[in-house]
Amino acid sequence: MATELLSDADINDALEDLPNWQRSGDTITRTVKAPTFLEGIELVGRVAEAAEAADHHPDIDIRWRRITFALSTHSAGGLTGRDVMLAHQIDRLTQG
Repeated sequence: MATELLSDADINDALEDLPNWQRSGDTITRTVKAPTFLEGIELVGRVAEAAEAADHHPDIDIRWRRITFALSTHSAGGLTGRDVMLAHQIDRLTQG
């Protein structure tokens, strides 16, 4: 999987297909509000399984029912296609 840094134009294009994500420097983030705390923890578990399978792990912040996912490819020093792919997976998991 490509770990080349995305250009600003590439990131902007990717975010058009990821409307719930926002860019903050070299990171993209999304906050999800779960119906209950336990459902939020279950979501984190599903994301953790997908992240482990992709060998690409988000930073996850849990605040009661609010879960924030932050993606950046630290080894590349910014945003790559791996972040975009995992963001799409997280979006699919939040719908299920």
